Amino acid sequence: MTAVRPAGRALLVVWFVLPLIPVAVWAVSNQWSFPAVLPQEWGVDGVRSAVASGGIEAFVRSTGLALTVAAVATPLGAFAARALARGNVHFPGIVAAILFAPLALPPFAVALGLNVLILRARIPSTLAVVVLLTVAAIPYTTYLMRVAFGAYDPGYEEEARLLGASKSMVLRQIRIPLLAPALSGAALLAFLVGWSDYVITLLVGGGRLVTVPILVASFAAGTGNDAVVAALSIAAVLPPLVLVILLSRLGRRAAR
Repeated sequence: MTAVRPAGRALLVVWFVLPLIPVAVWAVSNQWSFPAVLPQEWGVDGVRSAVASGGIEAFVRSTGLALTVAAVATPLGAFAARALARGNVHFPGIVAAILFAPLALPPFAVALGLNVLILRARIPSTLAVVVLLTVAAIPYTTYLMRVAFGAYDPGYEEEARLLGASKSMVLRQIRIPLLAPALSGAALLAFLVGWSDYVITLLVGGGRLVTVPILVASFAAGTGNDAVVAALSIAAVLPPLVLVILLSRLGRRAAR
């Protein structure tokens, strides 16, 4: 059993890293044409073009957008999941259907329909994007936290209160630590929704909110931009990868 786990981890690493190798090579090549196995000319022209085209600014916007969506959607999903798990809402089936409705509706149709209302209400485009992406992320955070609350034993909280612990102490020292793995997973999913979105950010943002996915798509639509697309794609992979590694290490420490 112990030998299987390292082998499985190694297989996962190979599964995720192997497709990135050609992309990384493309990012540092100035010329690479078929049938050459390796680039005919190495260089960082693609990286320079990506930076000159606003890659750093788009990276910062994407990171801020994803962090904001995660910071809002995670607690909202936790509150909704707790209410559904404890049966504190009327008509839980209807409430759950409304919460999970964004998963069944096409993002393009939702963004296009709500964009008309947003324009009439004169809501700032950045705020509108954050709100819509939060709505899109809440089904994931709610589902994950609902599973966690379903397996959560409230007896720990009751014992702590019998021993004199206040509500804030119970929340900080019992509930949050016990639900920390689920909260981390929910935050990761919400971050990925905000980080990888293209349709809502493009339609609702009106082209003024340029993120990494929008920049990648704009260069990929042209020809001769392989190195630029590769450099931006590597930049797009880094934050989720770093976040996954960080959360996995925090989970190991919490398990100890």
